[in-house]
Amino acid sequence: MKVTIEDVVLPSDQCEEIVKAGESGRVILGPGLRKEIDGVFIVKAGVLKKRSPNTYWVESYQKRYVPSRSENVIGVVVQKAGDIFRVDIGGSCTASLSYLSFEGATKKNRPAVKIGDVVYGKMLNASKDMEPELVCVDSDGKKNYMGVLEDGFMFKCSLNLIRKILNPKCPLIASLKNEWPFEMAAGMNGRIWIKANSMRETIAVGNAILGSEYASNEEIKSMCNNIASILAGHNS
Repeated sequence: MKVTIEDVVLPSDQCEEIVKAGESGRVILGPGLRKEIDGVFIVKAGVLKKRSPNTYWVESYQKRYVPSRSENVIGVVVQKAGDIFRVDIGGSCTASLSYLSFEGATKKNRPAVKIGDVVYGKMLNASKDMEPELVCVDSDGKKNYMGVLEDGFMFKCSLNLIRKILNPKCPLIASLKNEWPFEMAAGMNGRIWIKANSMRETIAVGNAILGSEYASNEEIKSMCNNIASILAGHNS
């Protein structure tokens, strides 16, 4: 079956447009797509999406995360084995995180990471044939906001909501920041960490994020204004 961008797709469908784009330049395949010898195949049901110049993925409603290389994720340290931490990232198995995968870490200067800590990192390796590997530094060895997330509040949501709020066209984050300051880390594995000035504001931000999944842009702006008015009334 021939499919194009914004079509509803099913596993085993092929997309000739992606193959042609790959003949003239570099193509990035995101979740839901797989390159085989005889073409690019859809591997999960959803809507085929494209971001310029040549990034393709299948957008679908799901909560189970399938690790993908270079994606930022939020995990929970569940075990320590020698020099390796085991991190729950919401996938079918835990990811490994070396103590050397932190900015400035050495054998003598080890990071203060404990079981139960929430960490924000990037998938270094992820495939169906390899164990997921996580790092908390960028390509220059800098933490770049990654590492252990202290205090704050973490909650889970659908993978689709993560992609929606990270879309530059979504007004949610901008509308919330206009009302009150807060810190946020969004993992492509369906986890969000937020920290505001008070628990009331932290919960309000979390509720606004969860309530925006099926809302239009105008509804999101109106919701943020209503939450801000309620909080202002409580604080006055």
